[in-house]
Amino acid sequence: MHIITRKRLNEFVERHPDAKAGLEYWYRLMKQCTFGSFAELRAIFPSADQVGKLTVFNIGGNKARLIAAVHYNRQKIYIRAILTHPDYDRGLWKE
Repeated sequence: MHIITRKRLNEFVERHPDAKAGLEYWYRLMKQCTFGSFAELRAIFPSADQVGKLTVFNIGGNKARLIAAVHYNRQKIYIRAILTHPDYDRGLWKE
């Protein structure tokens, strides 16, 4: 998969270094894999959830939530936001 944009990952890690290992692991797996559907993605990321048109990934034992638009037909993933668990729970990303 082609990931757009890694910059968001780097910015989040600068503010939350404890999430670095989890985000690096997620990034490596996503770059290596191709997914034809959410079911295929969920086989690799069992905690991923579909929320409307977006996919939410739990990162690093729930240290962070990565919200992305996954385009299976183009093999692209657009990172919309990376949030701490409390920020995610506030729901501001849904607006």
